[in-house]
Amino acid sequence: MSGTTGSRPAVAPGIAPASVAGYRVEIDGLRALAVVAVILNHIDERLLPSGYLGVDVFFVISGFVITGSLTRRPAHSLADLLLGFYSRRLKRLVPALLLFVVVVGLLSCLVIPRPHTALRTAISALFGFSNIYLHGQATDYFGTATKLNPFTHTWSLGVEEQYYLLFPLVAWLTGFARPGAGGQRSLFGLMAVASLASLIGFVQLYPSQQAAAYFLMPPRFWEMGAGCLLFCLGGVWPAAARGLGRLPPMPLVLALGAVMVLPLAWAIPATVAAVTLTTLLIASLREGTAAYRLFTLPALVAVGLISYSLYLWHWGVLSLSRWTIGLHWWSVPFQIALIVILSLASYRWVEKPLRQATWAQRRGSTIAIGAGSLAAGAGLLIGVDNLPSFSLYAGRNPIPAGMGVESLVDPYRVAGAAGTWQGSPCILANEADAEKAIPIASCTLGDFTTARHRVLVVGNSFSASFAGAFDDLVARDGYAVTITSAWAASPVGNFAALPGSGPFAAINRAYWNRVVPELVERLRPGDWVFLVNDMVMFSPPSQGPGSRLILQTLRVGLTDFSTSLARRGVRLAVLNGLPFAREANCHPASAVPQWFSPFGGPCQMPGRVASLGRRQPLDDLLRELQNQGTLQVVDLFDLFCPGEACTYRAAGGEILYRDEHSHPSKQAVRLAAPEIRRVLTSAPPEPSAAIPQRTMPPKP
Repeated sequence: MSGTTGSRPAVAPGIAPASVAGYRVEIDGLRALAVVAVILNHIDERLLPSGYLGVDVFFVISGFVITGSLTRRPAHSLADLLLGFYSRRLKRLVPALLLFVVVVGLLSCLVIPRPHTALRTAISALFGFSNIYLHGQATDYFGTATKLNPFTHTWSLGVEEQYYLLFPLVAWLTGFARPGAGGQRSLFGLMAVASLASLIGFVQLYPSQQAAAYFLMPPRFWEMGAGCLLFCLGGVWPAAARGLGRLPPMPLVLALGAVMVLPLAWAIPATVAAVTLTTLLIASLREGTAAYRLFTLPALVAVGLISYSLYLWHWGVLSLSRWTIGLHWWSVPFQIALIVILSLASYRWVEKPLRQATWAQRRGSTIAIGAGSLAAGAGLLIGVDNLPSFSLYAGRNPIPAGMGVESLVDPYRVAGAAGTWQGSPCILANEADAEKAIPIASCTLGDFTTARHRVLVVGNSFSASFAGAFDDLVARDGYAVTITSAWAASPVGNFAALPGSGPFAAINRAYWNRVVPELVERLRPGDWVFLVNDMVMFSPPSQGPGSRLILQTLRVGLTDFSTSLARRGVRLAVLNGLPFAREANCHPASAVPQWFSPFGGPCQMPGRVASLGRRQPLDDLLRELQNQGTLQVVDLFDLFCPGEACTYRAAGGEILYRDEHSHPSKQAVRLAAPEIRRVLTSAPPEPSAAIPQRTMPPKP
């Protein structure tokens, strides 16, 4: 995976002996096990549910090897240490990474309709912070599915490279990297304390902030620290090192394999176990054991030698396959063959020769060449990223011109009516907007002052996407429609129990505690509030105590909100949940057959029966509240899923979604307008009125 492949570490005292020049061939065999586990997991999680732990195996190896590399090259000054260390790292990492990033980045533009996230990940990967960028994406309301980003796997390189920034300084300050200064005991003590703190942070963060625990370096520090501590152990506690060296390694190999079949729910103990077993395995692998013979098999060693290139190329091939022909039982052998061919070519003609070549006579010049190459690659991708949409796309855009927009905040107006919805002024998009006021004059279609009735549209980004749904209501019925939004806003209140409240908590509080009440104060009896949210959060894939708590929270919020509105004579309408297109995470161009994706691309949505079954608890709640006269429901499910299979097309062939996040397209919004108008012009229902219950799905 990382730039440690094929390096020749010195051997820690008391740890299993090395062969010529300190090179431990069996570690390359262990790398092979790790990269094969990762690839199997990424092809299909069912093959090896915890095969992703191969990355953790790499982290331990990296910590061990990097520590050993400093003992072979003692530095006479801090500058000497840093110049030598980083020139070697750049020669080892940059060539293969730059080739992969540029080639796959350009190919991505051919098959990904909107490659912005992929290209930004690629650019950040070149400079070693894609893990930080991906952490931001993981908490981004408009983030992209990880499997569809060809550069997601570079997060681990970012973790290691950030460790590399820190570790040489620690080694110098403790004296470990200085000739004759000793320092092994100081380094061991400092790394032990730091690793323990990191481990505690990982265990504490994972349940509540999984993305941070997974992507960021501090909660991963302990894994590389384990390798460092193992290397130092012989000089600090020789008896313990000798004891570890006498452990039988084959049971450790079998235990590590068993950990990799554990379910994902066991992630915390599985990660700790994988790191521990890898550390013990490195300590105990020695000649004469069955495990040593296994890991020194020529085939395994060969795989270990190219493991960095394998790690780079495997995810790119698999991700682009998902955008094109998909992963099928019949295609996987060809995809594996392509991964191997690309990796061998990268290793033979790029990675190995450029690592061994002399780039410049001075190490500073070598670093400058490496940094300049990275900057050139990044500049190329930045230029591509700034091209107009679909400039390099090899497929066709199925959304007719003018029927889908790039932005949810483009201004909108109703022909022949007063007022223009200005977009951005009407939206709380980030924490900086927490004090922002919403100007009614800039956010209203129609004349707010003279309107027959007013409709205040509130919600998350879905409310912005419905700006084109009120033309007749404004032009024919004399209504004024004020449209507001807060990205990732939870419905009707500031509820920490609801998903998505984390990074958007500030704007969520501002929206519901200040903005919405101020706007409601401007409404009159007979007016409406129309709540438009993506309700998928209230229909999780599996029902349990957590989902019941969320539904109960929604019940309380809707009841309180509608009661406060009723005191003013204002009625509440609620958009029911649409099909689960957000989970497919597909641009509409990928949801229709293209010449390079004859099987329909990566979009996978549940069918009608499954979707309605999953939505049933939400249906029951809204039906109960409507029967009580609390609210009116706008249900557009039949429009968005007209047949047995929910797809990206309406019954008349219109494209229903504008982007990967299931925001309705302009076509869909116009198709939905009559039903929305019907509800918002209806008389108050009788208390006994009910939402029709679907017992059998209608025929397409």
